Amino acid sequence: MSDDQWSRVEPLLPSSDGRRGRPFRGHRQVVEGIIYRYRCGIAWRDLPAEFGPWQTVWKRHRRFASDGTWDRIHTRLLAEADAAGQIDWTVSVDSTINRAHQHGTNLPRATGGTPELQETVC
Repeated sequence: MSDDQWSRVEPLLPSSDGRRGRPFRGHRQVVEGIIYRYRCGIAWRDLPAEFGPWQTVWKRHRRFASDGTWDRIHTRLLAEADAAGQIDWTVSVDSTINRAHQHGTNLPRATGGTPELQETVC
C-alpha cells in the first residue's frame, strides 16, 4: 500500500483510545497483512510473520467487518473516485439462462405416484 493510499485510509480506521486493555498494534501493518492474505489467497495461519501474529490480523479484520469500518472505507473511496471521474457506471445486463442440475434444487422429488404431487412440483 503506497503512502498516498494509506493517507486516505488511515483517518477512517478506529482508534484504541478509551478502550480497555493493550493499545492496538499499528493499523498499517495489520491492514497490509489483510491485503496480503486476500491477494495471495492463503489461510490466515499461513500469513508471514512480518505482519505480526496471524491471530491479531484476523481479529482486526473481523472487528472492522463487524463494526462497519470496511463499509465506511469502501463508501469514502468510491465517493472520492466518483468525484474525480474515475468510475464508469455503465452497466451491462446479460440475460443468459443457466439451468441448475437436478440435485441443485431444494424442491421435493416427485418419483411417480400421485399426479397431484407432480403438478405442485412442476
